[in-house]
This record gives sequence, structure tokens and C-alpha cells, in this order.
Amino acid sequence: MKHSIIEALLTLAVALMAAVFIHSFLFQPYWIPSGSMVPTLLVGDEILVNKFAYGYSRYSFPFAPPLFHGRILGHAPKRGAVVVFVPPGDPHMVFVKRLIGLPGDTVQVTDGQLYINGKLVPRAAQGTYLDDSSGAPVVTRRYAETLPGGREHAILKVTDGPAAPGAFDPNNTPLYTVPPGHYFLMGDNRDNSEDSRFMNGPVGYVPAANLLGPAVLILGSAHVWAPWWEVWNWPGEIRWGRFMRRVR
Repeated sequence: MKHSIIEALLTLAVALMAAVFIHSFLFQPYWIPSGSMVPTLLVGDEILVNKFAYGYSRYSFPFAPPLFHGRILGHAPKRGAVVVFVPPGDPHMVFVKRLIGLPGDTVQVTDGQLYINGKLVPRAAQGTYLDDSSGAPVVTRRYAETLPGGREHAILKVTDGPAAPGAFDPNNTPLYTVPPGHYFLMGDNRDNSEDSRFMNGPVGYVPAANLLGPAVLILGSAHVWAPWWEVWNWPGEIRWGRFMRRVR
């Protein structure tokens, strides 16, 4: 009996060590709880993050132990990647946004349109999109935006007009200059994303050490509106067409 208990504990310990190793050094899944990256990522998507693509920092490990500073085996991320990161203003959270600005870049939004290094980032209209990520459906405009370097992705815009008087206007921002060793990230759902435009928020400029890795795959997806205990509704809540889809 005693031998069986010891054997079971050893098996459990090995399994836990393997899980920690895989999650810290290889791949880790994350669930999407908000609509800031719609239409690329939907609420209820389960994504897989490549943990070795950018190397490792303290945030690669459970509880972010202060074992070292910066990154080891680091590789610079590419503009346009969908990145999972720890926001510097709230190290207990994990966010996902698109990498827009590299170190040394200038970034500005004027009349709702994005400028990088003083040049307008082109976008092409793709019709309307019904965004229900916040519960109440909102009709938005969908665009194909092409970043410097040629990477194209979809964004949503409700308006290019100013925000409420007296409030910070994410459609008309100051000119940002990305510091060395930092990155500027924005949500694809441009009017529903707290990102690097909000310097007083949790994101701001994101240090390289806070990047966990790029989102590479949507493992699965399901609507989250029905109560979890309504088992009979589960098949209708699953978005079958999003399984094993590459993140672009």
C-alpha cells in the first residue's frame, strides 16, 4: 500500500514538472475574455502561445520569480504579430494585442487613422461588421490595414471622430516615440481597446521582458452567453469553424 502511494505521488510530481516545463518553455493556452482583438480573436477563443519565439524572461515562469532581468535567448518580435504580454501597469494580468510600433518608431492616431514614422498606414474598406463582444450588438466598419513591411490584418472602427469632450481621445493622440527596448501595441477593435495609446492605463509602452510570445493558433472557440450548466445548449455554442485556425 505504501509503495503504491509513493509511486502515485512520484507520477503526479513528474506530470506537474512536465506541465510546468511545457507551459514555461514551449506552449501555453490562454482564453480570450474580451473583445479588444475582434475580429481577429473573439470572446471565447482559446489560443495557443509560442513561449520560445522571443526567448524567456521572468514572466515566462509561474509567479514571475525575479530570477534574472531582461530576456535570455531573445529574438526581436516582428511588426504585426499578435502578442500575449504582461501589462507593465498590472503585472497580475495577461493581455493580447497587435504589435504596431518597434523601438524608435513614432506612432500617432489622427482622425481615427494610424500613422507610423509620419506615414499614413493604408486601410481598405471591407464593409460592416456586427460586433457583439460586449453583449449589445454594435455595427462597426471593417477595414484591411496594411502595416509597414506588408503585413495585412483586419481592424474594426465605430467612428473616426473625437471622443467625449474632456476625455482622452484615442482617435486623436499625441505623437508617441517608442523607447529603446519597448513596444507599442494596439487592439484590432480600435474603438474598444485599452492599449498603448492610453499612457495612464495598464499598457503604455511595453518592455521587451513583458512579452510572453506570439499567439499562433486558435485551438477552439465557443460563445459564452448561455449559462454553463445548460448542457443541452453546448453544441450550439461551439464555433466549429474556428478550431485549429492560424492567428494572423
